[in-house]
Amino acid sequence: MISYIIRRTLMAIPLLLGISILSFAIIQLAPGDPTTLMMDPTLKPADQAKFREKYGLDDPVPKQYVVWLGKMAKGDFGTSIIERGVPVSEMVMARLPNTLLLMGVSTILAILVAVPLGIFSSMRPYTIRDYTVTVGSFLGVATPSFWLGLMLILFFGVQLKWFPTGGVATLNAPFSIWDRIHHLIMPAFVLAAADMAALTRYTRSSMLDVLQQDYIRTAKSKGFKESKVVLKHGLRNGLIPIITIFGLMIPSFISGAAITETVFSWPGLGRLFIESAFTRDYPVIMALTVISAVFVVIGNLIADILYAIFDPRIEY
Repeated sequence: MISYIIRRTLMAIPLLLGISILSFAIIQLAPGDPTTLMMDPTLKPADQAKFREKYGLDDPVPKQYVVWLGKMAKGDFGTSIIERGVPVSEMVMARLPNTLLLMGVSTILAILVAVPLGIFSSMRPYTIRDYTVTVGSFLGVATPSFWLGLMLILFFGVQLKWFPTGGVATLNAPFSIWDRIHHLIMPAFVLAAADMAALTRYTRSSMLDVLQQDYIRTAKSKGFKESKVVLKHGLRNGLIPIITIFGLMIPSFISGAAITETVFSWPGLGRLFIESAFTRDYPVIMALTVISAVFVVIGNLIADILYAIFDPRIEY
């Protein structure tokens, strides 16, 4: 198993390198000059030239990339253009825990709700409960996350006042776990909603296929309880295709976090990315792009490891 994980990890290195090259190239081709935000417009041309030389902005693009890659390998993502003098790594680390908390709770929520619903629906296909779960899943997939977030804020936050409308904690209030949970409920549900719906459909489809296999019918004919047959004999094989979806859920959580965090004023990496895109804070954008790529690679690695655990046909 260890050698299998090492091989998969080493295979991710060229992928991350390619993503970094592509991201750096896109930033270089983006319209606008970030130096206009960094320099005082009243500076003389000679002083502006010295400024560009100081930061290596006049160097050839390949040299700029190599310098940036070397610093990034040491954990140095440069300094923010807008927040002058503030290291990008400090900005990222200040918001990373909030995003990890939101993503972690959303992932757990999606799995805990979707997998049982998918199994529940597959055990009685083409019945009222199956159609009810199916309709709910389609509605969840079709509903835009920003609209769902705004509706929850309007109904539960503004009218009923059950939940706060934004932020990660109550301002000027002492730390409280319940206060954090209270602020987390709505954004976590919105972030998990679309993947929850899709995962329910995939679980239903996979389990429906497994429950029609001969060995399942044989187990039922021996007099075993249906719940035992489904959970012991069918679930493990039925979850194998779901592992792929789980690995792909992590990138979707990252992209969805940008919208959800903006709607709920959640101080995380997604909201930081949106703010940086509007202000052309290129060092922050590059850092968040690389971090997002790392999350994607980690998601695929987790999927590979789970495949090796659940699928006996895979050799280490």
